[in-house]
Amino acid sequence: MLKPKETFKVTPWIVEGEVNYEILVEKFGLRKIDREILNLFISAIKEIPPLIRRGIFFSHRDLDKVLREFLQGKKFYLYTGRGPSGPMHIGHIVPFLFTKYLQEKFKADLYIQITSDEKYMYHKEYKPEELERRTIDNILDILALGFDEKRTYVIDDLVDIKYIYPISISIARKVNFSVVRAVFGFNESTNIGMIFFPAIQAAPCFIGYFVSKENKNCLIPAAVDQDPYWRITRDIAFKLGFPKPAQIHGKFLPSLKGLGKMSSSIPESSIYLSDDEVDVRRKIWNAFTGGQPSIREQRIKGGNPDICRVYSYMYFLFEPDDKRLKEIYEECRGGRRICGDCKEELINKINYFLKKHKQKRESIKEKVKNYMLSEKVSLEDLERNVYRLLR
Repeated sequence: MLKPKETFKVTPWIVEGEVNYEILVEKFGLRKIDREILNLFISAIKEIPPLIRRGIFFSHRDLDKVLREFLQGKKFYLYTGRGPSGPMHIGHIVPFLFTKYLQEKFKADLYIQITSDEKYMYHKEYKPEELERRTIDNILDILALGFDEKRTYVIDDLVDIKYIYPISISIARKVNFSVVRAVFGFNESTNIGMIFFPAIQAAPCFIGYFVSKENKNCLIPAAVDQDPYWRITRDIAFKLGFPKPAQIHGKFLPSLKGLGKMSSSIPESSIYLSDDEVDVRRKIWNAFTGGQPSIREQRIKGGNPDICRVYSYMYFLFEPDDKRLKEIYEECRGGRRICGDCKEELINKINYFLKKHKQKRESIKEKVKNYMLSEKVSLEDLERNVYRLLR
């Protein structure tokens, strides 16, 4: 197992080890969210977003510019996405819940790209019928979180490619292979679909301008591992006549088992949105904690919530009250709270959330088409604008 602060790897496809975000900020050339950003949020929406206040969304590119221009009356739209590589777990929904918050507060349009094409090209073992099932399943889980139907556009790459292809080839024409090879580590064995794919993932950074004349900027909330895609997009944005898309980066929800983030390939490290009450109880009771070997020692020495995965779940999603969260932290440190107390509390919170989520998922099934780009936007109207990019 990789040791924290010693070795970690972050790419759009692989995240290994205990990520040191300070090093990642320097390595990727990001800007940390500072007091200026916090003041801009207060000016714009009268509060600091909870996931920013807790440091879960921690860095950015040009977020200050987008917020300042918003205060001057220039609207922005949101863009995020999901690669349907398998069933979704709670770690996957952190960026979506943050995006939902931004959509509500800023009354912003949102484009959600489902990159089923990338997963088909990257995972050679995937069969088309399996990919289709996972795509539908993931879309239902995302929409069940409660996005604004009128302001949300879901782009399924395999179905909606005709909408984004003109933008994609305009981008592809302006990016050399040497650039994507340097950023993504492509080599002679990389299939040509993966080499072209960054142009497809970049297209929604600009499609919002064609759908609504009100959109003046694009803001991308996403986990920090997706940053390489937007570095390339930002470099060529001016060549297409658009502002650089801005970004805000999130941290990874840690694995229940210890080091690293939650992983779809390690079921016991994650709570899936499809897990039942028995699954949740088993996984939380077996989670890595900062507790002492015995209750007696816990009472005397106290625990360490800073390394506790149960507490991290509370911190990320399941305890919205800052005052209550601080009480839990101090009670653990002082030995007044044992691990079983936290585990039972978290189990109840997660099971309540999953129960509500599954109900919403069922209710959204008949409404999915209302969110799809192809149902909401006329291709003919879009073509008249998009084809001017082909220059």
